[in-house]
Amino acid sequence: MQQLLILLLTVLPKHGMSRVAGWLASLRVRPDWRASVYRGYARVFGVNLAEVGSPLESYESVNAFFTRTLVADARPLAAADMICPVDGAVGAYGEVQHDTLVQAKGRNYSLKALLGGDTALAARCEGGTFTTLYLSPKDYHRIHSPSAGNITRAVYVPGALWPVNAAAVTHVDSLFAVNERIVITMEGVNGGVMAIVPVGATMVGMTRLTFDDLHTNARRRVVDARDYATPVPMSKGQQLGHFEFGSTVVLVCSPDFGHIAPLTVGAPVRLGQPMGTLAKNAQ
Repeated sequence: MQQLLILLLTVLPKHGMSRVAGWLASLRVRPDWRASVYRGYARVFGVNLAEVGSPLESYESVNAFFTRTLVADARPLAAADMICPVDGAVGAYGEVQHDTLVQAKGRNYSLKALLGGDTALAARCEGGTFTTLYLSPKDYHRIHSPSAGNITRAVYVPGALWPVNAAAVTHVDSLFAVNERIVITMEGVNGGVMAIVPVGATMVGMTRLTFDDLHTNARRRVVDARDYATPVPMSKGQQLGHFEFGSTVVLVCSPDFGHIAPLTVGAPVRLGQPMGTLAKNAQ
């Protein structure tokens, strides 16, 4: 059944479907319906309404509710130098070996391809660590900086819009390297580099950044690279962007930036929990 669904998606207009989904999710919900609509959404997907940052009636659309903030102190930041940047679940974890990342058991893909063909960045990350973090519809969908650093580059890489659920990860070759994505390059304050890659998916309206107007699922689907002559400073936990419906973030850490601590595939993670350490030469 899963393979049949993937086969069906090969012939469906995934970009058009995703733009329509984004448009529908942005339609204004009547004020007197909002609380009921969002409580229904919460029941279906398991959203913790106690963490929602504003009254339900204040969210004008499903998209506004989906990209909600949280109540103060819902996600305290650990004292660690590297923290988890999102709520979600661990899809993969490992070391970067010979330009290879693990997508799922028995299925790998190229780091260079994930990074949009950036040979230099891929080479810097060789021998480092990576993790893939999957966000489901119940999760808080804002993306935060895993560590302090300076953003020097952001690249929109157009591509497909496959789902990023377990079925697609198992059956679609090089899924994260063929889907729409934004590659964010962050230099460590004392050395090294981390690639932060929000990956688009079917029915994800757009992935947006806070520090630039780059977004996925653009109508003009060409590579768009932004190099920042003055790097964009980021503090640990500062917001980087958000997903308009669920998707995935891939983190890749160069050895001289630090080390992403071992993670268990399938384990839930939350924004702010410890995720790794800085390299000794970066402390």
